[in-house]
Amino acid sequence: MHPSGIPTPSGQARPAGPRGLLDRLIRRFGRIAHLLAVLLVYVILVAAIALALSPALMMLAHWLPWALTFDSGMRWPLAGAGFGLAFLLSGFTLLLVIPAFNLILPTRVRSYHGAYYSIAAVPWFLHNALFYLARYTFLLYVTLTPFGPWFLRAMGMRLGKRAFVNTELISDPQLITLGDDVVIGGSVTLFAHWGGGGHLSIEPVLIEAGATIGEKATVMGDVHVGAGATILPHSVLLPGARVGAGETWGGVPARRLGPEEMLAMGLHPHPGHDQPSR
Repeated sequence: MHPSGIPTPSGQARPAGPRGLLDRLIRRFGRIAHLLAVLLVYVILVAAIALALSPALMMLAHWLPWALTFDSGMRWPLAGAGFGLAFLLSGFTLLLVIPAFNLILPTRVRSYHGAYYSIAAVPWFLHNALFYLARYTFLLYVTLTPFGPWFLRAMGMRLGKRAFVNTELISDPQLITLGDDVVIGGSVTLFAHWGGGGHLSIEPVLIEAGATIGEKATVMGDVHVGAGATILPHSVLLPGARVGAGETWGGVPARRLGPEEMLAMGLHPHPGHDQPSR
């Protein structure tokens, strides 16, 4: 059992030990190291925000004087429209700036099991900090547009053809792979990590072609959903879950549902789903 209360997947790698003197210092003075890392991330985020706002501010510098030349019946709607355009311009610019930062900074996330306060956790920490800047500001406005999948791919998420993602509640996009024709329902939570008690685990998520993740379900790290499988709404797939092709899982924690249970819930089993042996 993991310190967080989440069952530890079988075959999980042993926690990684310190990597040199710097890592020992980080683990020895974890809270101080965390504070310094947070301050550094704030500096990076301020730089990203500054770059994203620059075109919008330049536009407003020309727009507002022009808008204010009109009479009072027009000047304020025009000024308001300028701020609206500035919001969209800064948001779309942010969607360009963040992947650029993610590309040039040390954000290559790898599988990891070990201390939260560790140099090995820095790429994960920085990658998510950058992604969250968009997630909590502008991603919501483009999730169901072509710009949403483009941004996810730019941040390292692997999306197959015609994959449909109706959620911005994503972490660790570098470690998430969606196959062709996958459907991710509204407000689904996808992330490739878990932990507690100072321990962090990071493992990829794979959802194969044609699978459906129902509304408000949760998919955690080290989960593999087979082709054509269905995860019912509000279900939770814990680390180590392996959903077979064509299976239906549901519940908290999610488990495989047989034909009788599905019929009792008013659901129709897939053809050939869990047929009883003769």
